[in-house]
Parts: sequence; C-alpha cells; structure tokens
Amino acid sequence: MASIKISSKVEQAHWKALQDLAKESHQSISGLLTEAISDYVRKRRLRPVVMDHLEDSIQENEELGRRLAR
Repeated sequence: MASIKISSKVEQAHWKALQDLAKESHQSISGLLTEAISDYVRKRRLRPVVMDHLEDSIQENEELGRRLAR
C-alpha cells in the first residue's frame, strides 16, 4: 500500500505519550499512527451501520414496543 506524508498538530503531552508507547512496544510512531487512524475510521463507519439496523428493528417491532410500554 502506498504511503503519504502528513503534517498535523497535537498536544505535547499526547505526543510524548505516543513516543513512550512506541518505545515500550518496539513500534514506530508511523506504525502506531496508521493503526490508530485505521481503528478510528473503522469505528466511525461502524456506528452508522449499527444505528441503521437499530432503527429498522424498532420499526419492525413497533407494535411489540407499544405492548411492552403498557
């Protein structure tokens, strides 16, 4: 997979924590950032799908919901 160079600003304390984690885990900062970005994107994309399924379920079971509310 092709890599690109990015530039961003982060709080100094977060940067230090990332550097410490990289040393502790014997990983590169680039590797940790790539993993973190991948996890973040996956989680953010999953939520709308889950919410769509929840909405569908609520609609399909609307009558049951009314009965349970009584």
